[in-house]
Amino acid sequence: MKKYDSTKIKNIAIAGQAGSGKTSLTEALLYKSGATDRLGKITDGNTVSDYTPDEIKRKCSVYTSLSSLETGEFKVNLLDTPGMFDYEGEAVEGIAASGCVLITVSGKSGVRVGTHKAYDLAKKMGKPTMFVVTKLDDDNANFNNVLTQLKAEFGPTVCPVVVPVIADRKIVSYVNLIEMKAYKYEDGKAVETDMPTADVSEKMGYRIDGLIEAVSEAVAETDEALFEKFFSGEAFTQKELIDGIHSGMNSGIITPVTCVSSTDLSGVDMLLKEIDLLLPPPSEKDAMIGETADGEAVEVACVESDPMSAFVFKTVADPFVGKMSYIKVFSGKLTPNKEVVNATTGSTEKVGKLVTLQGKKQIDVAEAGCGDIVVAMKMNVNTNDTICDSARVVKFAQLTFPKPCYKMAVRAKKQGDESKISAAMTRLMEEDLTIDYKLDPSTNEMILSTLGGLHLDSVVGRLAGTFGVEVETSVPKISYRETIRKKVKVQGRHKKQSGGHGQYGDVWIEFEPCVSDDLVFEEKVFGGAVPKNFFPAVEKGLQESVKKGVLAGFPVVGLKAILVDGSYHPVDSSEMAFKMAASIAYKEGMRQAEPVLLEPIGSLSVFVPDDNTGDMMGELNKRRGRVLGMNPAEKKGMTEIVAEVPMAEMADFTLLLRQMTQGQGVFTFEKARYEPLPANLVADVIAKNAVAD
Repeated sequence: MKKYDSTKIKNIAIAGQAGSGKTSLTEALLYKSGATDRLGKITDGNTVSDYTPDEIKRKCSVYTSLSSLETGEFKVNLLDTPGMFDYEGEAVEGIAASGCVLITVSGKSGVRVGTHKAYDLAKKMGKPTMFVVTKLDDDNANFNNVLTQLKAEFGPTVCPVVVPVIADRKIVSYVNLIEMKAYKYEDGKAVETDMPTADVSEKMGYRIDGLIEAVSEAVAETDEALFEKFFSGEAFTQKELIDGIHSGMNSGIITPVTCVSSTDLSGVDMLLKEIDLLLPPPSEKDAMIGETADGEAVEVACVESDPMSAFVFKTVADPFVGKMSYIKVFSGKLTPNKEVVNATTGSTEKVGKLVTLQGKKQIDVAEAGCGDIVVAMKMNVNTNDTICDSARVVKFAQLTFPKPCYKMAVRAKKQGDESKISAAMTRLMEEDLTIDYKLDPSTNEMILSTLGGLHLDSVVGRLAGTFGVEVETSVPKISYRETIRKKVKVQGRHKKQSGGHGQYGDVWIEFEPCVSDDLVFEEKVFGGAVPKNFFPAVEKGLQESVKKGVLAGFPVVGLKAILVDGSYHPVDSSEMAFKMAASIAYKEGMRQAEPVLLEPIGSLSVFVPDDNTGDMMGELNKRRGRVLGMNPAEKKGMTEIVAEVPMAEMADFTLLLRQMTQGQGVFTFEKARYEPLPANLVADVIAKNAVAD
């Protein structure tokens, strides 16, 4: 592939609802531009961008893939992102590296939650957007309904540039409103035809005039001179329309709408033309704000003669190929074997072999200029790292990923594989910043946190297929605690006689409730009833005992023990004997002091659409939750519900929230404190967790 400067490169992320045709559109663009010699199909498992075993099995995108094509005088990097909410982290990476986002909308199912998520994410990152209505070959597709829905939900920025002409519920041609020409498709090839008239459909002439007026009005908003021309009633030239839409996309006030059928390739050539004419190159939109070593903000322009700076937006951990770092170059140029500074860590790294990708196919490149996307092989950098020339050390803002909230306990199927799991998870966490794997010290379980059930299945599949270690998952244990409700005074005596020295230890201990997570030990012994040298042994015996309560074996909290009296034998007493005596006193004291089970309570903040607030409050009540309040969210149409809910009731909350809100809801949940377990639930918890005396 030849070298392109930053004015001739376009980086496009393709995003949208799962099943809206993102991968099929990527395949159609690659095929129509001549980048591939066959049109792959998802059902056949032979598409360029969905090439991993997991994606072929699921028949959907799991990872953001990189491919490229050449159209006209431009190189176009395509980032095909997943639409499933479980893989939202991949979409974040793809959209962050892009210069523009094509949002696919199914002509059959219309605007969905995934459409809004992709649009919101693009706008949050300041990316121009374009809607592509797909699947127009489907008998149930209705472009006009989808266009009306887009205008209703995304406002006046929506501006159609290619529309289908429909007669007898079939598409007979496509009208390019910029060129003011109509095309029909024969065997996937465009043939110019007459513009539609009332002969095709009674309302067609009127509708085309209305769409042209809408495009002109949108273009007029981008420039004062154009506004005056529009106001005077003059028609815009084709160049004025192109420049106006281009400018409007850059400033975020125009979102063009085009349409395609990726199956029969109708409209794909016009989409390639719109990519050429309307979408901004990196030289226009990729000026980045970085931070110097002194913490000062500095603008980094997309200029090849400037010192090199680049950002690692994605990492792939491959045990056979090694680490693959996906890099967006923002200034200068990146070359193999170059010494660069990792501004995130401060270390110096050597750039490895550079390749560009066509799905899984690797193509060696000699250098990557500013604005381009490239993959560095076996380089010691991670996602969110900034690499740069030592002549100008600058660090870019890191990407923000959704927090994993679906937690499962993980253990190895085969004994001895625990170390393999840890090594594999370390690699996977370098690749995917939306997973977490750590020990829960309160239950001694290894907890794997993901974004949902599908995400969990993918991680478990990677562990088995890529790293050769099989695991079992289960619902995490709840870290219950035990405590006491009243003050008691008990004796603990340990006496044992067997030939020679015996064992003798005798203590009186007062146990009482207190506010502390750890045992509070005091001694108030008078007259030397228990020698001071045995006090540590008594405390040690109690410290070991409180690790297991008398009800169900859970750790004991809120306990104060005061050693008040006892006796000893000058020969038979020992530290071990007093340690045993303390343990006996503990067990007896706990039984008498009205032991109670405590359950962990979490603080919940959940955001749901306004229409779902009643359902969510009812669900929280079912889960023994206490709603503390409701607040309007920053995002229109959403409400925040603040509540406290027992952690035992939250195992499946991630899946329920996604189902209830169709993926719109998000939440955070953190452990807050412990409260007594309701009496009607105590017997069940004790039965499941009881330990032998």
